[in-house]
Order: sequence, then structure tokens, then C-alpha cells
Amino acid sequence: MSEAELMHTHDQRCYVSVSVAAVSLAVLIVNGCMVGPDYHPPITTAPPEWVGVAKAPTTQPSVATAQPADLTKWWQQFNDPILTELVEEAVRTNLDLQIAEANLRQARAMRGIAVGGLWPGVTASGSYQRLHDAATTPDNQHWQDLYQAGLDAVWELDLFGGLRRNVESANANIQAAIENIRDVQVSIIAEVALNYIQLRGYQQEIVIAQNNLEAQKHTADITRKLFNVGFDSALDVAEADSNVATTESQIPVFETAAQQSIYALSVLLARLPAELLKQLSPTGNLPSIPAQVPVGLPSDLLRCRPDIRAAEAQLHAAAAQIGVATANLFPNFSLTGTMSWSTNLLSTWWTDVSRSYAFGPAVTWPIFQGGAIVSNIHLQEALRDQAFITYQKTVLAAFQDVENALIAFAKEQQHRKALNDAVIANRKAVDLSLQLYTEGQTDFLNVLNAQRSLYASEDALVQSERSIATDLIALYKALGGG
Repeated sequence: MSEAELMHTHDQRCYVSVSVAAVSLAVLIVNGCMVGPDYHPPITTAPPEWVGVAKAPTTQPSVATAQPADLTKWWQQFNDPILTELVEEAVRTNLDLQIAEANLRQARAMRGIAVGGLWPGVTASGSYQRLHDAATTPDNQHWQDLYQAGLDAVWELDLFGGLRRNVESANANIQAAIENIRDVQVSIIAEVALNYIQLRGYQQEIVIAQNNLEAQKHTADITRKLFNVGFDSALDVAEADSNVATTESQIPVFETAAQQSIYALSVLLARLPAELLKQLSPTGNLPSIPAQVPVGLPSDLLRCRPDIRAAEAQLHAAAAQIGVATANLFPNFSLTGTMSWSTNLLSTWWTDVSRSYAFGPAVTWPIFQGGAIVSNIHLQEALRDQAFITYQKTVLAAFQDVENALIAFAKEQQHRKALNDAVIANRKAVDLSLQLYTEGQTDFLNVLNAQRSLYASEDALVQSERSIATDLIALYKALGGG
């Protein structure tokens, strides 16, 4: 065999050897073990049904049922175009949502940093120096140019999975950030609806106060006329005027609360507090309540509530950090390489004499760290346990939120029915007492008590209607709607 053939065969063998080594190294890196516990989603037991759902026909005007729930745009069930407009604007502009979205961008950037550790790191450097020879005389100055450049490369081989566990943790943090955005959306939509319901409730209380005020003023006029002709006492006149003043004093309180609700809505929409005054100041009715409110099954809650999904993602991230800490117990293998050029003349830059290079593997192994590595593992395990407990608490609180909202929604409707009956009875009492008073068959105290009872029951009825709506909003929020 000729020398050329021998060289060709030698080159082929070297190429095959390098290829096999490269493939083996890649397989080792990809299939290297990953220390630390593998994450498994927690198993959570949900109750078979909600206690507060309707199991039989009922006379209540609105009931919660176990039918599958579509909670994507639950606010549209109120059939109020202004509420829908406010909610949709809040989703676009709310500042808390923008903060949550920035947190998601932060989590994605942190994952980019973690992924960067899996790849080789290459650093370039260069310098130029003008050197003066200290041995030269003033008459014979000797200067020398020095040009230097270099490339340094380091590739940490993730044989024990510490870097991959870090990426796994970063991916889980991204998922948690996404769920936090959804959780903020749920809260913001509920806050907008609650403030809107509060506003309409206060406006209705103003209407009721004004209506009762007019009726009480009319009664006071009758009392004053009877006093002027000698058929009534000054005490009755004073009590009638006191009743008018007491009712009139309530109106500014309701007006203050209504305007503050508008201010709160404006801020939720990232507007100046007074920007919605013109749009929302005209009196509006409380939104209607749907006849049925499908809530699904308790097991659905684990998938619908974003705070539960966020807590699970945080548990996953904490579990992966145990593997990151455990990997520090093992040797750290890396491939390093350097290439540098150093010359006094640019004309010799590419010559062999100005170039040097080196490459080879390196290993570091923390033999003794005073127990710091093991303590860090215990720390991450404790953080994982805390995340698991937080997850359990989040699930239990979610079940409680739904049951609280269900019982409040159902019982408040019974409360409202009783108040509605009271209003009907009090209106009859006012009409009858006023008729008997003008005929001289009863004293003014009965009229006064009847009017006070009517105003109190009408105001309580509006508050109850507002509470039913807010309880329903709380139920939608508890179910993870929006």
C-alpha cells in the first residue's frame, strides 16, 4: 500500500473515531441521568356534588344547578350592555393585568437564561498595546506594538441533569405566570361587576329615599294644615318634620357611595377617577339575575380555577429545584478550548508563529463544603413541601368559596322574598294609616311608624337584590369564571 493510501486510511479512521466520540458524547448528554425526584401531579379528592345546588324543583326565582357550566363570559348573563362594555375594557387596560403580563415576560426570560446553560459558551477578546522598552535612552526611544486576540469556549456537560432540572423549573414558573394572569383576570372582572352592582344599588337606594321623602313631605304638609286649623298638635308637626329630615339626610350618604363606586370603576379601567362620571351617573336598574346558574361538578373546579393550576405549577417548579440542588453532589464535567493570536506585526497575524490553541476536558467535584450542599437539598425539599401544603390550602379554600357563595345566593333569595312581602304589607299600612289619620280615626304616631317601616323595608329590599347579584358574582368568581 502506498504512502498516500496509508494516509487516507489513517484519516478515515481518525474521522470515524471522532464521529463515534461525538455521537457517544451527544447520547450521553441527552440520555444522562437526571437526579432529584420526578414530578407527579398531586392526587386531590373532590366531593361528589355541591351541597348548595338545587336537587328538585324550587319556587326560588333563581337556582344553582349541577349542569355543565360555561363561565367564559359569565357577566353577559346579567344582560347589561354597560357592564359588558366595562368588563371588556378592563381586560384590555387594567394595570394589574399588565403587571401580571410583565411577570410572564420575566418568567420566559428566566427560562432563556436557564436554557442558555445547556449550550457552549464562547467568549471573544482582543487588545492592542503600545509598549515602551525601559532600557532605552532618551535619544534612542524604542517602542513596540502588541496585538492580541483570543476565543475561549466552555461547555458544561449536564450529565446529572442539574441544568435540565433548572429548565424544567423555569417551564413550570412560566405556567404559573400564565395562570396568575388568568387569576388576575378573574379577580378584575369580578371587581368590575361588583363595583357596578354596588353603583346601581346605591342609585336605587337614592330613588327609594327620594320617593319616600316626597311622601313624607306630603304627610308633613297635611299635618301642618291640620295643626293650623286646630285639629293636630305641634308635636305631630315636629315629628313629621323630623321624619322628613331623617330621610333627606340619607341621600347624600348614598350619593357619596355611588360616586366612589364610579371612581373605583374608573381606576379598574386604568382611567382617571372622574372620567366615567358622565357615563355612569344617570340612574340605572340593578341587572337581572338568570333563572338558572349552572355550576358543574366539584371535580371541574380543579381545572377551572387558575389559582389552583398556578399553585400546582409552583409545586412542580419547587420539586425540580431539588434536582438542581442534588446535582451539586456530583462531579461537574466540561469541555474547554482556547485559541489565541499574539504578534507585534499585523503582517504576521495569520502565521503559525502568532497562533496558539488548546482544548480538553475538565472536571470539578466539590469534595467538602461543610454540609452546605446537603443543607441546600433539605432547603429545596422544605420549599417543595411548603408548595404542596399551599396547593392543598388553595384547593380547600376554592371548595369553601363555592359553597359559601352557593349558600349565600340561595338564602339571600329567601331573605328577599320575605322583604318583598314586608314592602307590600307596609305600603298597605301607610295608605290605611294615612287615610284613618286624615279622617281623625287614629293618631299621627301610627302614620309615622308605617312610613318609617315602609322606607326601611324598601331600602332593605334593594340591598337584598344587590346582595343576590353580588353573591352570584362571588359564585362565578369562586368557580374560576372569566
